[in-house]
Order: sequence, then C-alpha cells, then structure tokens
Amino acid sequence: MALVVVCLGQLMMVVDMTIVNVALPVIQRDLQFSQADLTWVVGAYLISYGSFLLLAGRLGDLLGRKRVFLAGTAIFTVASLACGIADSQLALIAARFAQGFGGAIATSVILALIATDFPRPDQRVKAMGAYMFVVTSGGSLGLLLGGALVESVDWHWIFTVNVPIGIAVLALGARLIEDRPGLGLRSGIDVAGSILMTTSAMTAVYAIITAAEHGWGSAHTLGWLGAAAILGVSFLVLQSRIKNPILPLRILRVRSLIGASVVRGFLVTGMFGTWVMGSLYVEHVLGYGAWATGLAFLPMTLIVGALSLGTTARVMGLLGPARTVIVGLLIVVGALTLLSTVGADTAYFPTLFFAFGLMGLGMGTAMLPLMTIAMSDVRPEDAGLGSGIINVSMQLAGALGIAVLGTLASDRSSELTNSGQSALEALTGGYTLAFEVAAGAVIVGIVIALVALRVPPREREPVPGSEVAVEV
Repeated sequence: MALVVVCLGQLMMVVDMTIVNVALPVIQRDLQFSQADLTWVVGAYLISYGSFLLLAGRLGDLLGRKRVFLAGTAIFTVASLACGIADSQLALIAARFAQGFGGAIATSVILALIATDFPRPDQRVKAMGAYMFVVTSGGSLGLLLGGALVESVDWHWIFTVNVPIGIAVLALGARLIEDRPGLGLRSGIDVAGSILMTTSAMTAVYAIITAAEHGWGSAHTLGWLGAAAILGVSFLVLQSRIKNPILPLRILRVRSLIGASVVRGFLVTGMFGTWVMGSLYVEHVLGYGAWATGLAFLPMTLIVGALSLGTTARVMGLLGPARTVIVGLLIVVGALTLLSTVGADTAYFPTLFFAFGLMGLGMGTAMLPLMTIAMSDVRPEDAGLGSGIINVSMQLAGALGIAVLGTLASDRSSELTNSGQSALEALTGGYTLAFEVAAGAVIVGIVIALVALRVPPREREPVPGSEVAVEV
C-alpha cells in the first residue's frame, strides 16, 4: 500500500506538468496575460522544481524520506489550492513557484523510498514498473484530464483537483509509509553548498527556458549560462574540500547512475518532443480541441500501462537491462521518424495512431531498465541523492528539449512562411523538423547507452521467484 501512496503522489505531480499546457489559452484570456508573461505560468514551476531537486533529495537522506515526502506533498497541495483560487497574474505565478517547490521536495525521495522499501531485485523491478507507468503515462493523462476539465468546467479545476488527492496522499502516507530515520544532522548541514547548488540549478533552468525569447547566442542567455557554470564549478570545488558535503562526490563516480541518467535525459527529449510538439501539431494544424488532443495520446498511455504489468520485466529477464534499454530507444526513434513524415492534412489513422503507440512502446520498454540500472549501485545512505540526480536529469533535459525544439520549430516555420508556403504548411514544417531533431537526440542516447551501460557483468545469487536478471 505504501507503493500505491507514493505513486499516487507522483502521478498528481507528473499530471500537473502537462495539464496546464491545455489550459494556457483560457488562462491567458481570463487573466489577460501577454504572450511573453504567459510563459511564466509554466516557467515559474520549472525553475522552482528543477532548482530544489538535488537539495531535497539529500535532505531526505539526512532528515528521513517519509518526513520529506509528506512535507513536499503538503506544500504542493496548499499551493495547488492557491493556484485554483488565483485571480491575478502575480498570484498565479507565485503559487506555481510554490507548487514547483513542493513537487521537488516530494518527488526527490520517491525513488529512494521504493529502493529501500523493496530491497529484493524481483520486488524492486515490479515496484519500479508501477512507478515508471506513472511517470511515462502521467503526461498523456494530464493532456486528457486538462482537456476534459477546461471544456466541461473551468481552468481553475485543473489545480483544485489536486487538493483532495493531496489530502488522501498525506493521510495514507502518514499511516502506511515506514518511518525510517535519516542520517541526521550531527555534523551540521552544508549551508554554503546548499545555496550554491540551488542557485546554480535555478540559474541554469532560467537561462534555458528564457533562451527562446532572447536567443541562444544573446548576451542574456550566455550570461546566465556562464553564471550557472561558475556557480556549479564553485559548488564542486567546495564539496571536495569540506567534511560534510551536501553532495558527496563519490556519487558522481557511480557509473551506472550517471550513465543511465544521461541516457534518460536524451530519451526525455524525445518524450517531451512528442508531448509538446505533438499536441501543438494536432491542435494548431489538424484543429483538434483540448479533449480530442488528450484522446489522441491515449494509445501511448494504454501501451505504457500494459507494459508495466510485467511485460518489460520479462523482456529484461531475457535480454538484460542494458539491451532492453537499447531496444526501447530504437522504438522511440522509429516513432519520432514516423511523426516527422506528417503533413498538413495527415489523418489520425494510421500515421499518428501508430506513431503515438510506438512512442508508448518505446518509453515503456526503456524507462524501467534505465531506472533499475541507475539505482543498482547507489549506496542506501545515498539513495535520496541518487533519486534527485535522476530527476534532475529528466527536468533539465525536458526544459532544454522543449526550449531547443520550440526555437527550431518557430524559426523553421518563419522561414517557410517567408518562402511563400501557407500557414498550416509552415507550421507543419516546423513541427516535423522538431521531431527529426528529437529523433537525433535519442540516437545520441543510444550511442551513449552502448558505451556507458556496458558495465562488466557480475554474477549474483539469484533471488527465488525473481523474474528479472540482475546483471546490468
């Protein structure tokens, strides 16, 4: 039951990342946002969420993961209510920042909770399967739920729907999640390192999400990226010289964790490319409404759900986690390649149906073994930090992927419009270029996986009833 609780909390927060996208046009009209200011409805959440993941993950190791998870869920729930009753631009943006803060605190320790609650390999794989279903299907569910709420009720409900769910997670989590003590703060806490780590991440995410507005080569973007790099280097130097670092540098030498996190980052670029560019394509080019857009992604969600019931685990048992990752990534490349062939009048069947279905098949195949590999060699006392690193890789890759793909699509559409093509053809040309670039990013992920995930095989004592080989 504890697994159900943490997965429900994760689902609430993953859904929130995409549910807002469907409601942005309505929010813009209601609160009279300019186009530039509207981006901060999403940007405030991304900056806050991406900035606090690592720090929150380490605090989970130190203070206790149950305590940190419940605190983050409480903040997220209250912030969701604040978003739902917001009647001004400033109130909504501030509440979204608080939402991201709470979401980062809660989600940063979920993988660590799963890893420590399910120590046996067969149990852990099944638990990870449930978690990966939530992560990979939540984006599609957010589009579907957002469309339904916006068209049938009001945009405020996309936020207030979180309140009863959050209360349920808090009530059940307090009773069902095992309360394991953290390492404690006997040696104090690395305040300077915490500040440097958070400001470095915040600066980097801010630079990425504003790059589309200012240009990647602008003084604004390069200046903020440079500041993030300086802060990041200063942080690493500090961590190497103090006795109680917030980020023990030994974690960066865990090859399986770092390799799987990098590969996952490239995969997330393909995932977000499909969610964001795919939804824009079916809405702006094909003319789908919010509800129809959510339904269009249903094959992806259903296939991910079916794979999480044990199919991916059995494939891992046959091929091993690393090979299963490669198979999943190749399928994702196939899905993005198919999406890159769409035109201004492409029908949903068969092209989009099969493309979204293939994306679900690839995501559902690759994500679980990536998580298994990532956490396989992380020390129990570093599990929260490892979980934070994995989540940061997803967040930064998602923000960077959306920014780069959005910029490329916009520039390409402008070029095609200037060359005399119709508005729909120009939009389509921009989106197909984005799909091609996303496919290229996943191919880079495949190359890295072939190198970084090829760790020496290790013989381990098989666990009775295990369905999955533990060789990584």
